[in-house]
Amino acid sequence: MPQPGEDTPSAPSSPSPYLTGSAEPSTDTSVVQAVQIARLYYQQGLTTDAIARELGLSRPRVSRLLTLARRTGLVEIRIHDPQEHPQHLEAGLHAHWPGIRAQVISLPPDAVQATRMERVAQAAAHWLGTHLRPRMTVGIAWGNTLDAVSQALTPRPLPDTNFVQLNGSASAYDFNSGFVADTLLRFARAFGGRAHLFPVPTFFDDPATKTAMWRERSVGHILALQRQADMLVFSVGSVKAATPSHVHTAGYLDAGDLDSLERQGVVGDIATVFYGQDGSSRGISLNARASGPDLQFVRSHPNTVCIVADPGKAAALHAGLQGQLIRTLIVDETTARALLEQVTGAENAGKQGRST
Repeated sequence: MPQPGEDTPSAPSSPSPYLTGSAEPSTDTSVVQAVQIARLYYQQGLTTDAIARELGLSRPRVSRLLTLARRTGLVEIRIHDPQEHPQHLEAGLHAHWPGIRAQVISLPPDAVQATRMERVAQAAAHWLGTHLRPRMTVGIAWGNTLDAVSQALTPRPLPDTNFVQLNGSASAYDFNSGFVADTLLRFARAFGGRAHLFPVPTFFDDPATKTAMWRERSVGHILALQRQADMLVFSVGSVKAATPSHVHTAGYLDAGDLDSLERQGVVGDIATVFYGQDGSSRGISLNARASGPDLQFVRSHPNTVCIVADPGKAAALHAGLQGQLIRTLIVDETTARALLEQVTGAENAGKQGRST
């Protein structure tokens, strides 16, 4: 590689004449020479001076041909920063939240959202397959992410396992689509367990109706299973998600509800129970009508698993971690990076606030 004091290829200042068809001279011979020089320079580590001597060319000519190789795509330069690797991101997450177990999933370059979701769903399905045990009761919060995980599960018989729905979904939409029921049933079938659906609305029209329903024996049975759950599995919801949350697109919330959530500073939800930037649900009126578990129950649970595959959820994920709602996090590297940027932004805002 170039030594101190040597000339290096200049940065491209215009598109390659070889690719654009410009009148500027560029012949096939030049391209062949550019490839030969690029191999000597990048693969064998020869200096431009050594290449010039070996090929009988001037050093400026070697530099120009190296520039041609880069501009036309004959050479691609990639920087592999060890600080961007999943292991480093996991260490960064643990440094900010020492109590969590984080697994960061690597992605191919330029991964689109569908690929991100597929990779994380597969990793989460594998994690669950190795951590679930016979006779466990697992609480499942439905949504796009858990639906993807349910489709990636590898069958493995686990006797007497129970999968209980954590938040209601009873609506005309779900009765017709089967979206929520299908998610729970896939979990049960994969592990030879039993699915327990929660036959109540996602949001009640009146908190008094919720109170009355909670006294029904059929509902009380599901609530008891939720309280007995050995593990809670969920994602975080966000209006900024790349793939809109099912709860925001299926008519569960009207315009007034959405306006209320915005006014009250809501940044995310877990099992359709909403929280603010500090991960607290205080002062959020819609939660009185929500069917999901109280966030204090989630916060105190020793085995909560959050699965996220969307950098648009970074703010919601940051708030959930700040509120100590997550014990295990399975997340893609793009979202993990966006999450750590949220941390940096929050820290900088705090410093500015203290200095004023």
